[in-house]
Amino acid sequence: MATIPAAAGDDSLARAEAGSRTENQRHVDDEQQQVHDAQDDYPAFCISAAESVARDISDDRPSVGIVIGGSGNGEQIAANKVRGIRAALVWNESTARSARQHNDANIIALGAREHTPEECLKLVILFLQEPFTQDPRHKRRIALIADYETCLTPLACEISRRDALARISGNVRV
Repeated sequence: MATIPAAAGDDSLARAEAGSRTENQRHVDDEQQQVHDAQDDYPAFCISAAESVARDISDDRPSVGIVIGGSGNGEQIAANKVRGIRAALVWNESTARSARQHNDANIIALGAREHTPEECLKLVILFLQEPFTQDPRHKRRIALIADYETCLTPLACEISRRDALARISGNVRV
């Protein structure tokens, strides 16, 4: 599933992306606002989208999210505050691919002021099509991040690390 939040960006981009993904046999949960208001506080929308993705992943359902704002920076920061989320700011084809290849990112953050809707859609498609490499060094690095995110004691860190590695090993391409 993909979750598209109501962020402070160009909603025509999100709607075009949702339509494209529906055509490509992907379920889209469109959480965006119906009317753009520059005064809206994007963190609430992005955190909600990230929580939706995290909940799906916790329930062993493959899921990714897309957060769209003016630059994408704040949207990425907000989404990354949710445990288990690896949101990547994407600004070109290389970062769209490496976000998935190396980091197994589960949320893509885009800046609507930085790209045309067509460019954003292309970046989203690249992100969605790119598989995680399963390279042991990338798995280890993701596990280290998960450790830091979840650990309170050394034992909790070991359990968290094993859980993260197990999830990555069984990772289903979305």
